[in-house]
Amino acid sequence: MSLLILIASILLLLVLIAGAKLNAFISLIIASFFVGLAKGMLFPYLINSLQQGIGSTLGSLLLIVAFGVILGNLLSDSGAAQRISSVMIRSFGIKNIKWAMVITGFAVGISMFYNAGFIILIPMVFAVAKSTKQPIIYLGIAMASALSITHGFLPPHPGPTAIAVIFKADIGKTLLYGFLIAIPALVVSGIVFPEFIKKINANPPKGLFESKTFAEDEMPSFGISFLTALIPVLLMALATLSELTLAETSSLRQMLGFIGNPTTSMLIAVLFALVFLGIKRGQKMQTLMDQSGTALGSVTMIVLIIAAGGAFKQVLIDSGIGSDLAVFFEASTLSPLVLGWLIATIIRIALGSATVAGLTAAGIVQPLVVSSGISPELMVLSIGAGSLMCSHVNDTGFWMFKEYFGISLKDTFKTWTVMETIIGVMGLIGVLVLNVFIG
Repeated sequence: MSLLILIASILLLLVLIAGAKLNAFISLIIASFFVGLAKGMLFPYLINSLQQGIGSTLGSLLLIVAFGVILGNLLSDSGAAQRISSVMIRSFGIKNIKWAMVITGFAVGISMFYNAGFIILIPMVFAVAKSTKQPIIYLGIAMASALSITHGFLPPHPGPTAIAVIFKADIGKTLLYGFLIAIPALVVSGIVFPEFIKKINANPPKGLFESKTFAEDEMPSFGISFLTALIPVLLMALATLSELTLAETSSLRQMLGFIGNPTTSMLIAVLFALVFLGIKRGQKMQTLMDQSGTALGSVTMIVLIIAAGGAFKQVLIDSGIGSDLAVFFEASTLSPLVLGWLIATIIRIALGSATVAGLTAAGIVQPLVVSSGISPELMVLSIGAGSLMCSHVNDTGFWMFKEYFGISLKDTFKTWTVMETIIGVMGLIGVLVLNVFIG
């Protein structure tokens, strides 16, 4: 019954958005009500679930999005994004510009949450696309694939790290094996796949990271431009390093953890940009704030849709649909590596959250890891790969990609969903190959 309700809710969502042309924000709320009522949730509980989903999503994302848009706008309007993109183009060449996006995305993604990394790099994608005359989606998928792979496979990201703890896996080995699996997944999803979607046109929201073409002497130096963009990455990396090397009671670790928090690090980067990309280059603070305000206004609907996606996900969790599907697979006799990947895939499809899918699947197959003698590190990566599969309308990442690039629902499935599925399948293949040598 839960599976039928899930399928019906997704079909309802598609009909409302694609058929009735209803706004995605309203459609997601309607679908959330449908799931809750169909599962027999009490009205107060259903409303609380909706509010919790919106609150938990925006609570962790709203400030990051706001500061990220302001930072991106400052990078774009000052010419810093164009400076970085011009150096990337000269270094890699237009023919290899995808490699520049993939490498940049991977480097940023290792230490930064997906949402924060996406928001920081998106103005770079727009600037590079404008300079090279390459399709935005073509470059955007290359960048997003790298961020997604690090999010699903590599510690210190919360999903793989938490699963490693459950399985008592060695973090160092998990990271090493994760790199080995990430490389082929990155090549296929970020380098090969974009060649098949070059004709899909993007239509980003007006006023979002729009900038003029700057003359050479109008742009800031590459050093200050690159440093400004990397400040959040560096601060988050320092925080992560302190967690791995310093005692929990260390005052230095607590301080680095504070400034390396995504919200704090983004605020520091914004303040740095205001001074070194704005004030010191002759801009007035009022002008800078007016430009930032315009950019913030353009992402209002994006934030609402992401929030509604969080509400939909929370209702799916609270209604028990995810648990019902998990129980269905408990009696399976498949290999633990394949079973973990499959359960994570099903829960990912049902709930949308990669982290929830990974942790739920880990809890189900954890007893099998001990009894089968399978490598716990490979189990972490197998479940991580499954947790990225088939991202669709109940995933906030799906809506973020769709709205920032301004593409249709159909084209989001053809680009984002296919990319995520390629990563998940390549991840499983990599795990099974590695298992032959180390299993």
